[in-house]
Amino acid sequence: MTEMLTMKRRSFLTGSAGAVVAAGTGGLAEAKETKPLPDYVAWKDADALIVHSDKTLETKRSEFGTSIITPEEKLYIRNNVNTPPESILADRDGWKVEISGVKEPRTLTVAELKTLGLVTAATVLQCSGNGRKYFKDQLTGDQKMSGTPWTVGAAGCVIWSGVPLKAVVDALGGPAEGARFITGTGGEELPAGLDPKLLVVERSVPISNLDNVILAWEMNGRPLSLAHGGPLRMVVPGYSGVNNIKYVKAVAMTEVETDAKIQKTSYRVHALGEKGSPDQPSVWEQPVKSWITTPHEAAKAGQVQIAGVAFGGMNACKSVEVSVDGGQTWQEAEFIGPDLGRFAWRVFALSADLARGTYTLVSRATDTEGNVQPEETEMNGAGYGHNGWRAPAVKLTVA
Repeated sequence: MTEMLTMKRRSFLTGSAGAVVAAGTGGLAEAKETKPLPDYVAWKDADALIVHSDKTLETKRSEFGTSIITPEEKLYIRNNVNTPPESILADRDGWKVEISGVKEPRTLTVAELKTLGLVTAATVLQCSGNGRKYFKDQLTGDQKMSGTPWTVGAAGCVIWSGVPLKAVVDALGGPAEGARFITGTGGEELPAGLDPKLLVVERSVPISNLDNVILAWEMNGRPLSLAHGGPLRMVVPGYSGVNNIKYVKAVAMTEVETDAKIQKTSYRVHALGEKGSPDQPSVWEQPVKSWITTPHEAAKAGQVQIAGVAFGGMNACKSVEVSVDGGQTWQEAEFIGPDLGRFAWRVFALSADLARGTYTLVSRATDTEGNVQPEETEMNGAGYGHNGWRAPAVKLTVA
C-alpha cells in the first residue's frame, strides 16, 4: 500500500456482469432517480447528491472518493430556515458581526476581522442526524421519529480559512467576567409576527472551545458560498453541524446558554416519546465514527481495495479496523494521505483477497483517547449522533 493509495483498478470492474454491490440502505437511497436541485444550490453536482428536500441534500456514499477533502459541489446541505438572499454577498468585506460579552464590545466588519489574524483548519462538518435512517430502521409498532433519514452522506471534510475567535476576543480585552459559553447568532431573515426565539439559529457552546473556534470567510480555497454560510460562518471544530453558525451576525461570551428554541429544547438527546428540555444533553461534540466508502458498485474476485473515512470528533483518529465478515474477524487498515489535524477525518484502506461470494464490509475506529466506535448506538428520540459500525455495512457480492 503506498501513501497515495495506488489502487489496483483492474480489480474494480464497475461494469462486470453478474457482480452486484448494494451499500445497505445507503445503496437503496442511491438508486433513486436524480432530482433537480433547488435554485440556491443549482451549481452543485446533482448526480452526486440525494435530494431529500429543498433544505436537505445528502452526498451519495459513492461520491466521497478517496481524497480527504470533500468538494463543495458534492458537500451535503442542511438548513433549519430559509437561505438569505444572494444580495448579502454583494459586499463580503462589509458584512458586520457584533462581538459582545467582552470587555470592549464592538461591531466589526469582515475587512476588520481580516486584520486581526488568519488560520486555516480542516474539520469534519457533519449533521447531528447523520445516520438517522439506521435508528428509524429499528422502530417498531407505533414508534415514530421525525427528521431526514440520512445514511452516511450528511457529512464532509472541508478546509476553512478565517480569523481565530480568540484573536478577536483578545483584541477586545478578553471575555467578560463570568462568561461560560460562546453564543453565535445566524443572520437568516425571520418571518414577521413570530417570536424570533422560536426560529432564530442561535447556539451556545462551552467557552472551552475559544481556542478552536474560527470566524471563517473561505472554504476549500474559495469565498464561502451562500449555501454554506457565506459571507461569514462561525466554525466550531469537532462539534456537530448545527453549532457551526451560518451568516453569523453576532457572537457573544455569555454566562448562560441561549434560550432560543434551537438550543433550549431542540438538538437535545432524549428517549423516544419524550420532548426536548434544557436538562438533557445538548448535541455538541461528535463521537468517534467511520464507514466504508468503496467498493460501492461491482467487484471481481481477487485483490479488492476497501477504503473509507474515520474521525474522532474532538480527538484524532488513532486506528481503524476493517471486517469483511460483518464483524466476526478484523484486520487493521492503513491510513493514507496526509494528516490534516485532529478535527479532520482520515482516509483508510485495506487490500483484501476476496474469492467469489457474499461479504459484509464494516469498519471500526478508535480515537487517541481510547474511545472505540460501538457496534450499535443507543436509541434516542430525535435520531442524533449515530456512530454504530454495524448499520452502515456494505453488502458486497464478489463474482
